[in-house]
Amino acid sequence: MKKLTALFTDSAQEFKSIRTIALCGLFAALAFILESFSIQVTNYVKIGFSGLPNEMVDFLFGPVVGCLFAAAMDVFKWAVHPTGPWFFGYTLNAFLAGLIYGAFLYKKPVRIWRILVAKLMVAMLINVALGTLWSSMLYGNVFLVILPPRFIKNLVMWPINSLVLYVLLKAFEASGVLRLLGTVRQESRKKEGQK
Repeated sequence: MKKLTALFTDSAQEFKSIRTIALCGLFAALAFILESFSIQVTNYVKIGFSGLPNEMVDFLFGPVVGCLFAAAMDVFKWAVHPTGPWFFGYTLNAFLAGLIYGAFLYKKPVRIWRILVAKLMVAMLINVALGTLWSSMLYGNVFLVILPPRFIKNLVMWPINSLVLYVLLKAFEASGVLRLLGTVRQESRKKEGQK
């Protein structure tokens, strides 16, 4: 329990750094760019990689920053490019996904199994179960009619999305970007402690 509390406390402390806010802004811009390359297969199925910047924020800054960033991005993306009515359930999904990714990835070594588990939880619990429920409530379609295509899409994309995130994090790790960001965070914490 102490580890979980420390995880959330440390993540909340990330908000004190201007660099965190600046990097979140850069990741938000990247998310908007990637959103324009998404493919809308049906009204209920969309394929894209605009969630990658959210996952990078979750990895770098933890569940508190990650879930708030994801929820804000959901609202901003809808405001800029509405694809239907705004619905709180989808923003809740983004919030919960940020919470899960942040809890699994923040301050942890990059491991494929960790990414696979986090992605599977988000895919099945958030995207398939809750996402299908929200679509059914919003559009009046029968839950069991739209469940199969959403389940198949998420099951097919689960290993692909996991591998993409793993390769991206490993590339950042190998290039020294993650080490640099870790050093920047440690230096800013030392400065905060000296004040």
